[in-house]
Amino acid sequence: MAVDTENLGRLVRGARFVLWDFDGPICRLFAGHTAERVAAGLVAWLGGRGLGDLLTEAERESPDPHAVLRAVDRRHPDGDLVAELEERLTREELRATASALPTAYADPLIRTWTAVGVRPAVATNNSPRVARTYLAGRGLLPCFGPHVYGRTRELRLLKPDPHTLVRALGAMGAAPSASLFIGDSPADCEAARLARVPFLGYARDGRKAESLRDAGADTVVDSLEPLLALLRAGGASGG
Repeated sequence: MAVDTENLGRLVRGARFVLWDFDGPICRLFAGHTAERVAAGLVAWLGGRGLGDLLTEAERESPDPHAVLRAVDRRHPDGDLVAELEERLTREELRATASALPTAYADPLIRTWTAVGVRPAVATNNSPRVARTYLAGRGLLPCFGPHVYGRTRELRLLKPDPHTLVRALGAMGAAPSASLFIGDSPADCEAARLARVPFLGYARDGRKAESLRDAGADTVVDSLEPLLALLRAGGASGG
């Protein structure tokens, strides 16, 4: 994938705060414990309770556990059913951390950015407990400190709502214009737009890259290596 090095350099140089989506840019959470299996498990659990009719046929066949969770929340918002389903998803995500694959160059990039004074945060639709567990296992949690923001029981605040980004910016005292959000989905791109934070798309394949560009992402990379090279060449603002 051709990289717009001028735009990439501008994004890196302008960032004093870097917000990360978790599943994708930092790791492949469901590399071993697949998202499809988790989604099917949630659907089966609902069926076992006689609640399968809450979902449409397309929702029952969705490979995305968040789609199942959102669908139930739309029909039973703020109820005990949604709370229990969200907790089941969190437990499955925690199981997945054991087989999650680190995204290439993510660990050294996070450490290098932190070393030059750039402050990171996580803004994810996954459970914050899951992100903290993974980051602690990689020795990365001290880079983030308390700044890990993720899914709550208020599911309407999942991205593309900018809630997690706004929380991170507020807690760090970060100006949106001095920040950067790295994400891998159209929802991430939209959340960044709503929060007025510059966005960098990360795409593991051409299909994801196309979906990010269709969502309005101006700069998309298929590797974090160019960012690390820019930092090592002195391309970060820090402070």
